Amino acid sequence: MTDTRPIGLFDSGVGGLTVLDAVARRLPSENLLYLGDTARLPYGTKSPETVRRYARRAVEYLLSHGIKALVVACNTASALALDLIEEISPVPVIGVVRPGAAAAVAAARFLEAGGLPREPIAVLATEATVTSDAYGRAVRAMDPGREVLHTACPLFVPLAEEGWTENEVARAAAARYLSPVRASGARVVVLGCTHYPLLKGTIAAALLPETTLVDSAESAARALEVALPAAARRDGGGAGETHVLVTDSSERLARIAGRFLGREAARLELIDLP
Repeated sequence: MTDTRPIGLFDSGVGGLTVLDAVARRLPSENLLYLGDTARLPYGTKSPETVRRYARRAVEYLLSHGIKALVVACNTASALALDLIEEISPVPVIGVVRPGAAAAVAAARFLEAGGLPREPIAVLATEATVTSDAYGRAVRAMDPGREVLHTACPLFVPLAEEGWTENEVARAAAARYLSPVRASGARVVVLGCTHYPLLKGTIAAALLPETTLVDSAESAARALEVALPAAARRDGGGAGETHVLVTDSSERLARIAGRFLGREAARLELIDLP
């Protein structure tokens, strides 16, 4: 038996394509259906109530297309709406916050086992994710008493979309945002926004040497692989198909999508959420 139903993923824009790419590399036979709510981006500056309303619409649309699992490829939606999504979804739901927090705790404990002192875990994220303390709550649930240092880095999003990831502007922004993180002694830093992996090199250079960067996209892909039972896999038949849906489209958006995937993106199909 093989389950050919797609895995659904959604984000407020195309940043979640970093999650899609991680999933495609880990589960190459699976069909993937991605929804970027580009008409309403960014979610990171919206109120919790608005994020929850938008997330419900996106999830209901994907569920109507017969998905077998759902990845909330958006840190803001994972932080503010995961409880709602899990309540309305009849299929397994994977967010990016819990897997990222678990990977950060594991990395911190590994460093401490090697003799390093107990230091804070730092989280770089949007303003909404920072305000929610979603990563902090997840980390403390696994590692009580662990200090979590949240840092909002709003300029990282437009820099990633423009492809300005390793120039003087990106380096100046990283130095400004990350100086408190470096001063804190944090050796484990979570990239708590799907845009931030594109600036990984610039971010690493602004932190302490040999800092461990936790990519929430990679962590979510691993969590999905564990959660998807063998009976729900699409085995054989070659590589799976990927469909990318957006609620607003433009040539610029297509270029950005390709940048996030590291290759030419699949055709962007324009849809309207009811």
